[in-house]
Amino acid sequence: MTTRINRRRFLGTTAALLAGPAIITGCATKNQGRPAPSERVVMGALGLGWQGPGNLKEFLANKDVQVVAVCDVDQNHLAQAKNMVDTVYGNTDCATYTRFEDMYARQDLDAMSIALPDHWHAVPAIAAAEAGLDIYGEKPLARTLAEGRAICDAVKRNKRVWQTGSWQRSVENFHRAAELVRNGRIGKMNYIEVGLGQGHTDYANTGGQTAFGPPPAELDYDRWLGPAPEAPYCPARVHKNWRWIMAYGGGTIMDWVGHHLDIAHWAMGLDGTGPVTVEGTGVIPTAGLWDAPTDYDCACTYASGLVIRISSAYPMGTKWVGEDGWLFVTRGKTEAEPASVLDEVLGENEVRLYHSRDHCGNFIECVKSRKETITPCEVAHRSASVGHLCDIALYTGRKIRWNPKTEEIKGDSGASEMLSPTYRKPWKLNT
Repeated sequence: MTTRINRRRFLGTTAALLAGPAIITGCATKNQGRPAPSERVVMGALGLGWQGPGNLKEFLANKDVQVVAVCDVDQNHLAQAKNMVDTVYGNTDCATYTRFEDMYARQDLDAMSIALPDHWHAVPAIAAAEAGLDIYGEKPLARTLAEGRAICDAVKRNKRVWQTGSWQRSVENFHRAAELVRNGRIGKMNYIEVGLGQGHTDYANTGGQTAFGPPPAELDYDRWLGPAPEAPYCPARVHKNWRWIMAYGGGTIMDWVGHHLDIAHWAMGLDGTGPVTVEGTGVIPTAGLWDAPTDYDCACTYASGLVIRISSAYPMGTKWVGEDGWLFVTRGKTEAEPASVLDEVLGENEVRLYHSRDHCGNFIECVKSRKETITPCEVAHRSASVGHLCDIALYTGRKIRWNPKTEEIKGDSGASEMLSPTYRKPWKLNT
């Protein structure tokens, strides 16, 4: 099914990253009427604070999967995840880890589910690829554009299967809308509008908890910071709300670009490229902990002259405007003008886009078949790249001239510096 490498050899290459004991429990598995162990995809799960448990639930429901280990820097998250796994399998065998390097050193893993804050996307994803693991990773692909390219290179170099959590591609109404647009049902494209949200939503109800103090005993806060700059602990900085701080996330633009902009690209056949210029204006907080843009209006122009406008003023979703009408899609709703567009039947010889109705299941199928997933690494990188360029345009206040082939910003050294992360020691980006 997949070639397993010597995990202990890998561990030797990452020994410099290890410090402190891991929490490890037994790891035996039971049959329970499932496929033979040799036919199952053996998985671990890394990052179990919010999206991670949802993904874990999906994999636990798949008869072709056996989850044997979970990892998180928060002991509460870790205990909840272990209980979820053990409850499904009816035993206490799920191993727990606080350091991903220790989990990757196991000899039995085939794949990883990774759902971490954006600033933690690149290091463990690249390490997983180098360890010979297939990866289900969350959107956006990375916190910076250079990290995204490094992940793609590692996945390609190690011949790994990658699925991004841009699950809208596996939902019927998004798939249908993209096929209608691709097959010219609203005519030649005039422009596209993409709405990605507005403001800072206090997901964890910790927005007012900005006083600095010691982290709770259950959280390895230094490990949570990882490659990000040193910063004092406060509840508003960490779980769920980290996305409003540019050191860890990228605001609503990066939180949603891997969904609605991803669908815009899919419909237009732009999965392997990007804009040539990006410019925009926005509202960037000048005080307080949360510094991600709250409002924005960006124009992304592609080589063909097509403009995709990304704005907090638009409703959440994707709207294609063509010469013969328009089509809008969002979660749970598709609209068009003329409305008859939605009743169109595609001909036998028209373009059919990749079909999936089970995003996590598609990943497992591809792990076994070694085929490409519906949202592979390069596709995720190209979608995320647009968001990165929008944020750079907003923070510099300048028009960004981009070469999507070489992935370089033309004539702006200051903006170019923003493509790459600055890691605190001992962390580094392996390329």
